[in-house]
Amino acid sequence: MKKSLPQKIAALSLAVLMTILVFAGCAPKTTETEPAESPVETSAAAPATQEATQTAAEPEVKTPKYIFLLIGDGMSYAQINAAQVYLGNNTSGQVDTSDLNFTQFPVSGNVTTHDSTSFCPDSASTATALSCGVKTHSGVLGLAADKTTQPESITEMLAASGMRIGVISTVTINHATPAAFYAHIEARGEYYEIANQLAESGFDYFGGGTVNKPTGSDKDQADAYGIIEAAGYTIANTKEAIETLDSSSGKVYAVTPITQDSGAMQYAMDAEDGDLTFADYIQAGINVLDNENGFFMMAESGKIDWACHANDAKAAIMEVIDYADGVQVAIDFAAQHPDETLILITGDHETGGMTIGYAATGYSTAFDILEGQSISYVEFNNIVGDLKEANPELTLEDVLPVIKENFGLIAPSDPDAAIEANAAMVMTDYEFEKLQTGFKESMLPSDQRSSSDETALLYGSYDPLSVSLTHIINNKAGIGWTSYSHTGTPVPVYAMGAGSELFGGSYDNTGVFDRLVEAAGL
Repeated sequence: MKKSLPQKIAALSLAVLMTILVFAGCAPKTTETEPAESPVETSAAAPATQEATQTAAEPEVKTPKYIFLLIGDGMSYAQINAAQVYLGNNTSGQVDTSDLNFTQFPVSGNVTTHDSTSFCPDSASTATALSCGVKTHSGVLGLAADKTTQPESITEMLAASGMRIGVISTVTINHATPAAFYAHIEARGEYYEIANQLAESGFDYFGGGTVNKPTGSDKDQADAYGIIEAAGYTIANTKEAIETLDSSSGKVYAVTPITQDSGAMQYAMDAEDGDLTFADYIQAGINVLDNENGFFMMAESGKIDWACHANDAKAAIMEVIDYADGVQVAIDFAAQHPDETLILITGDHETGGMTIGYAATGYSTAFDILEGQSISYVEFNNIVGDLKEANPELTLEDVLPVIKENFGLIAPSDPDAAIEANAAMVMTDYEFEKLQTGFKESMLPSDQRSSSDETALLYGSYDPLSVSLTHIINNKAGIGWTSYSHTGTPVPVYAMGAGSELFGGSYDNTGVFDRLVEAAGL
């Protein structure tokens, strides 16, 4: 059938568009610095000939020598866009977001995250989908849905091919997401056995958080750190030792010298200048792993998830920004190896049901209000905990100055409430009543609080006072939450470099594994 003139024009336009998408790269931007030079070459779109169209439709896939898989645990579109809004401009007539470096990668995709038991999956099953390409039960690591079949992970396949392997996490190293890349076990809570499998993996570099339950649940088993050392690993646990690691260091476990909740690294917003960051562990990993056979590095920013579980938007946003700083290290490395590096960005699932937009703020947002919060909910809980210990009769009036200092929120009765410049930070009567209720619940022993159903809906498993505060400041800024758990929202994929063209489109999260296998030529 002959095509009409409009059909010919449409076909020609599509060919030009496909050519532009495949051959025109974008320079990734950093979060706060000048754009880095992109390792993706930019070229003018080729003429829309039949040959050019075929080239665009069937691009030659380059096999990467260096692969970065950077996972934002709990990170989906809302978390990413919230960070962009926070860094952007909310001035009337000038509203705009500030692009994060990875959102400017030339290839993007969208993946579903359900597992074999739920549309709201957990980190064990979703990380297993990414690492092993199979659907499995929530809570299961590195095993298929029958909980018996043990698929070969991408890390095991690449290690067998001669690549060095690195695994990083800002939370504990035997937590679900990092564990899915070296362990095969039915229950993610078997932390001691998972740590033993870390030692047995023979992978070259582990970095970030500590080992959770290193002597087992009974606390009388052989120390996991000793088992890891006996397997030939050097345990580097000072800043100086970690910063001096290199390719001659052998197998290494670089452990954070400063821990926060449950042995994890600190929240980025709680860290002091000079403390080791997510980016530092990625750089140390590169220093250890770089060799003529190449490497694969999985690096997880796990506290995006932890902050979203607690509905702490400011902490989550700062973790996403910190994550982007880590991505920049990979981008800078790729600039030195432009034809040999693949950088892949994704989340394992979304956490918290975060939304940009809240009922009370309608179509308005005011993310500048979040500037009033200077510490995470964890650090605030620590401060109030110390106050409770020092004064069992602690009152809300005693705590209000601490709230004002660390969250910027002002009680209606505060003299500063009359100052117009502080108007946005003054709590309404409704908000202050929520705060009073949260404080009252917080002061009670957990077994004496309101009915479990009501408490779970209001505060999840978190401290009622800190949750009340994060909700108040989040809602004032125009951010809402629907859950203290994970949701079934799809997550994005961003890719750049050798083999990146395979990762565009919409597919299931097991497809990330499949495309990694294809990209690596396995």
